[in-house]
Amino acid sequence: MTREEIIEQIRAVLAEEFEVDIETIQPDAPLMQTLDLDSLDMVDIVVLIERNFGFVVTGQDFVGIKTFEDFYNMIIDRKMAEK
Repeated sequence: MTREEIIEQIRAVLAEEFEVDIETIQPDAPLMQTLDLDSLDMVDIVVLIERNFGFVVTGQDFVGIKTFEDFYNMIIDRKMAEK
């Protein structure tokens, strides 16, 4: 999978799960505010990552993640490390 394909998959999964317009999910947009996330929603994101990308994430993985670009990079970096 290319970086662009992974990003599009992430966007589609998040838009469906959190019922937001996919166009609001832009690289520089704030992740938490755009998706209106609370702590329980973060559990949903962890499950989505595990289900869709096949690796386990922890709260530590989310330290420093502010934007969707940060989120994409975390997933892509972890996905590439799995190979």
